[in-house]
Amino acid sequence: MGRGKLRIYLGSAPGVGKTYAMLAEAHRRTERGTDCAVAFVEHHRRPRTEVMLHGLEVVPRKEIAYRGSVFPEMDVDAVLTRAPAVALVDELAHTNVPGSRHAKRWQDVEELLAAGIDVVSTVNIQHLESLGDVVEAITGVRQRETVPDEVVRRADQIELVDMSPQALRRRMAHGNIYKPDKVDAALSNYFRPGNLTALRELALLWVADRADEYLQQYRGEHNIRSTWQARERILVGLTGGPEGRTLIRRAARLAEKGAGGEVLAVYIARSDGLTAASPKELAVQRTLVEDLGGTFHHVIGDDVPAALLEFARGVNATQIVLGSSRRKTWQYVFGPGVGATVARESGPDLDVHIVTHEEAAKGRGLPVARGARLGRTRILGGWLAGVGGPALLALLLTHVDADLGLANDMLLFLSLTVAAALVGGLLPALASAAFGSLLLNYFFTPPLHLFTVADPKNIVAIVIFVGVAVSVASVVDLAARRTHQAARLRAESEILSFLAGSVLRGDTSLEALLERVRETFAMESVALLERETETSAWTCAGSVGPHPDGRPEDADVDVPVGDHMALALTGRVLPAEDRRVLAAFGAQAAVVVDRRRLQSEAEQARTLAEGNRIRTALLAAVSHDLRTPLAGIKAAVSSLRSPDVDWSPEDRAELLAGIEAGADRLDHLVGNLLDMSRLQTGTVTPLVRETDLDEVVPMALVGVEDPELSVDLDIPESLPMVSVDKGLLERAVANIVENAVKYSPPDAPVLVSASTLGRRVELRVVDRGPGVPDEAKERIFAPFQRYGDAPRGAGVGLGLAVARGFVEAMGGTLGAEDTPGGGLTMVLTLRAADPVTGTAATRTPVTETAVTETAVTDTGVTQNAVTETATTETAAADTAAAQRGRHA
Repeated sequence: MGRGKLRIYLGSAPGVGKTYAMLAEAHRRTERGTDCAVAFVEHHRRPRTEVMLHGLEVVPRKEIAYRGSVFPEMDVDAVLTRAPAVALVDELAHTNVPGSRHAKRWQDVEELLAAGIDVVSTVNIQHLESLGDVVEAITGVRQRETVPDEVVRRADQIELVDMSPQALRRRMAHGNIYKPDKVDAALSNYFRPGNLTALRELALLWVADRADEYLQQYRGEHNIRSTWQARERILVGLTGGPEGRTLIRRAARLAEKGAGGEVLAVYIARSDGLTAASPKELAVQRTLVEDLGGTFHHVIGDDVPAALLEFARGVNATQIVLGSSRRKTWQYVFGPGVGATVARESGPDLDVHIVTHEEAAKGRGLPVARGARLGRTRILGGWLAGVGGPALLALLLTHVDADLGLANDMLLFLSLTVAAALVGGLLPALASAAFGSLLLNYFFTPPLHLFTVADPKNIVAIVIFVGVAVSVASVVDLAARRTHQAARLRAESEILSFLAGSVLRGDTSLEALLERVRETFAMESVALLERETETSAWTCAGSVGPHPDGRPEDADVDVPVGDHMALALTGRVLPAEDRRVLAAFGAQAAVVVDRRRLQSEAEQARTLAEGNRIRTALLAAVSHDLRTPLAGIKAAVSSLRSPDVDWSPEDRAELLAGIEAGADRLDHLVGNLLDMSRLQTGTVTPLVRETDLDEVVPMALVGVEDPELSVDLDIPESLPMVSVDKGLLERAVANIVENAVKYSPPDAPVLVSASTLGRRVELRVVDRGPGVPDEAKERIFAPFQRYGDAPRGAGVGLGLAVARGFVEAMGGTLGAEDTPGGGLTMVLTLRAADPVTGTAATRTPVTETAVTETAVTDTGVTQNAVTETATTETAAADTAAAQRGRHA
């Protein structure tokens, strides 16, 4: 009997419909005559899922006793005896109750598959073992029930059950996933939009990777070597000319036609000096590519078509976009051009698009800045014209029966000397003049075939020929050098103009500038080194490229920048004329570093200015709020001391109560002002110790009017201890609760509850007041901010600012959320002192426990509670914490 096949419905979060989809698949197979049986499905009392079980055969479960309770589990023996063609097994990552055949349900599934039974199962992305740390960082919940990735990867089919976070939260709010009393806690904790979006992205990426693995496996099994264009990757070849923008936009439109298309722009630079393109234009094209979602690449290569094709195959490109050649018609005699060569050699796997543009056939203009050096091809051509040309000309003239005369012969040889100067420079021209004079003497000056001259006039003619040839060759070579120098200066001016513009704009970072140096000079790496004194060690202020040098003397090229900076380049040795441009780059790099330091100093100055602004606002804000209680106290004291009035005991008590209330209000106001001053000056130093919340929170409610009527307190004793400064936490909670009571209606007491979330403890202060719009939720934590039409006597607006400052000083966070049903919820998150221990968990009966994953998995509440208690005591404590979180 062969092994059964496994099909898995993978979900991004609980409630997306995995179990429903699995049961729908079972109904479809049953209608087609397939023998299907439900080995284990948990509907969690969801009506629609429970209805889907009707009409399907359910294999009876096995009941296992554990710690005085009985729990149902999948009966593997009963399923093997029944031997259906397809078995439905829900919750693949479930941990079985101790006493079961296997510790994990996926092991039960492996046994069913080995027996030849096909299995359809479900699992959530957060239960994959490799994603445990990622999920905990996103949600704050550690998934204790996991399944090895390899088990899921071995599945014959994996189907993603997807749902948008907004739709899932609507399902939750409508009561389609959890009971109504659990909805608020779930929406405020695990089912936050950010959490659901991140989990959804994890699921999509994991399934995409699985599809790539299957494709590679299939290609390997069938020995497929050619490129499959499953994903369009479009390569744009740039020359640095203005047509590049047109090509980039055209490639972006091609990429949009296919799902997942990608655009890569590449510029091929030669390796013999400065690049042959405008750095300014390349910078514009780089920005355009990145704005369109593509990437820009800079490649070195003397053979442009070969380098372009090599890069395209290296990145698995499917299409190449090139522009029509800018060469004029007559220039095609030198070769077919890059576009035609790439199209001819691309092969069947690469499509080449030749895009027309306005610059086509207008000519390239002067070459940009390749220096005064001539390439090997031109030097070789000069020697061939200067040496081979006169030999061929002498051979031709000696075999043609035409007496042109010595003067005409000299002019023909002189033309070859000029050609040699134009192509190869001065040395081939000098060689041509010497060799041509010898040929003239031997073949065309009597006596023939001898290196002697009979007529003195011919001697003068040959000398004049040599002089003219040398002079003309010198002038031609000088003109060629001046042309190259002009082109080089043009390139340098463009570079310097770009640098000057970046200085004025202030938009070039150090790394971007060093990358520009590396691309311009075709280097491997560039580093800016600095030191404090002449004897100090060099430190790297910034670098690009692999393995930058740490000392200037170790680099291939080093350019001093001032007294204590140097630019170090690795890759090749540059000629001396390139150092002028390098010096400009170095000076700009020094400016960028100085600007960075000035920005840091300016930030410090802004901080000081902000402190001054706070102090100025403080004086303006407290001018009324300090005087009001002082005026009340002064009036009451003056009345009590007045000898003209005989106050009754009741009136005297009322005046004394007013004095006490004013003093308390004044003390609270001064305390907030002093606390804000400490926060602004950075003098708050928390004394962090392990503290119980149930000791701190009641103390913070002492200053609240009628705390028994205005505040509902739900701080379980089983909470873990938190690492806080007790005094700072008390002040922070007092300010938060006082603010909530101020805005909450009299008939709706403020709820103060606490729960655990992973290694953190959340304290929630929930009011039913008017709430705060999303755009103002951060502004209410700023100093001297009072939301809405709060009267001046309501305070100076420092309570929440002080609370957040104290909480952040202790390593916690304080934020605001909407209260479901209306109002505002302040969420104070603190670090737990130690992992939750089993002692706390024993206060909650096993049969009433719901593990942390109750709000985040599809697993049954009672069953998971016992499973986690059996596997680790820590899970039981998380159970109690989750239960408390739902009460919140």
